[in-house]
Amino acid sequence: MSDTTMPRMTHDEILDGVPRGLYLGGRFRDAADGATLAVRDPATDEVLTEVASAGEADARAALDAAVAAQADWAATPPRERSEILRRAFGLIRRDAAKLTALQSLEMGRALPDSAAEVAYGAEFFRWFAEEAVRITGDYRRSPDGSSRLAVLRQPVGPALAITPWNFPLAMGTRKIAPALAAGCPIIVKPASKTPLTMLHLAGLLDEAGVPAGVLSVLPAAHAGDVSALLDDPRLRKFTFTGSTEVGQMLAARAAGSSMKVSLELGGNAPFVVFADADLDKAVAAVKGAKLRNGGQVCIAPNRFIVHESLAGEFAERVAAMFGELTVGPGTDPDTDLGPLALAEQRDTVDRLVADAVDRGARLRCGGVSGESAGGYFVPATVLDRVPADADIVAEEIFGPVVAVRSFREVDEAIAMANDTAFGLAAYLFSENLGTALDAAERIEAGMVAVNKGGLSDASAPFGGVKQSGLGREGGPTGIDEFLETKLISLEG
Repeated sequence: MSDTTMPRMTHDEILDGVPRGLYLGGRFRDAADGATLAVRDPATDEVLTEVASAGEADARAALDAAVAAQADWAATPPRERSEILRRAFGLIRRDAAKLTALQSLEMGRALPDSAAEVAYGAEFFRWFAEEAVRITGDYRRSPDGSSRLAVLRQPVGPALAITPWNFPLAMGTRKIAPALAAGCPIIVKPASKTPLTMLHLAGLLDEAGVPAGVLSVLPAAHAGDVSALLDDPRLRKFTFTGSTEVGQMLAARAAGSSMKVSLELGGNAPFVVFADADLDKAVAAVKGAKLRNGGQVCIAPNRFIVHESLAGEFAERVAAMFGELTVGPGTDPDTDLGPLALAEQRDTVDRLVADAVDRGARLRCGGVSGESAGGYFVPATVLDRVPADADIVAEEIFGPVVAVRSFREVDEAIAMANDTAFGLAAYLFSENLGTALDAAERIEAGMVAVNKGGLSDASAPFGGVKQSGLGREGGPTGIDEFLETKLISLEG
């Protein structure tokens, strides 16, 4: 996984030129009250820098600017909006090395993972640049012949996006690109843990030609200062990626203004290995599916459900693979596995591993990290014979831990996979097409990967069922989240 082609950069080199102010009204500026928030290095727990921290007055100013910009941006020809998005795609690719290093610095993950996110995040601008000019409607006679029906799709209006810390670029681009393509101004509150990447992106979008007021980026130490906009009826769209509890709470608040809402919430993805699986494929897929971002991915497999004839060998081979990883700071080109992003996340993973072992799980490699000196490092861990009552079965791990349970019959595996309130992603391995398709249809998830460890694609819809969210991002339907349908009924 290591990428020795990446140059070694000092922290000062990585941070050079990165904006520290709020992006509001087409420029970077201090918060109205002068407040700042600290950005910390997860490899050392030291403060890297400080950025402006938005208060409610800044959020209101951003909404004022969005409302003022709405009509002109909606009226901007789709081709012009498309060309701005296409320029943004090119600028992200131009600054790919900078954005890669910046994410690894503020989030802690290994450089190859950050490089992959930069490429993925950029694709949303390319994809929605193409979608901007393909917003369609309808024109037809009514069935009784009395009317001509014209159906238009128009921008929903100003939008608020709240994004998480685990994908500092792509969780923003997946929302910003369709909003701009549809003709909607958007206010983005990046996670206070990882604001630097989004601030750099704001500068690139300014360079691409996004008009003043159409985009605001507001890091905030107190998220409530920005989410206060949910009570303002001028805000017409809310899009959130993060925890189920917080997302549902904010969506309920947004319902007070009947605004359009899309949510991408928590996951508890099963990784099912059937008896006829190609074990080489399944083991190889663990590296990308589970270790990407150190396991801090909403679609990362959480519950490894492996046929009893393969479970022991699967755990043994994954443990051997984990034993070859190089652990270190994310900005070191030799690092395969960096620290977790937050001390609280390290502590959560430690608790889940300790509980599983206490309840009888067998530890194949890794284990409880303890509070590592100066950083949030957690060892890559494999557990098997995990009992059904272990906390790790029900809770999202968000760390580099593989927890294996076994099954005998296909129906038992499907039942185990569906035994969760969540339904974001699932992974299954079978060399029998009938088994694979049947299982993919029966597993309750918005996305299913078959014989592979990857799912994310800007050209495909992303989203979940049950407690994992509402709506879809990306793909041909992603722009729909920022459009309203209007009927014009004409005299027949």
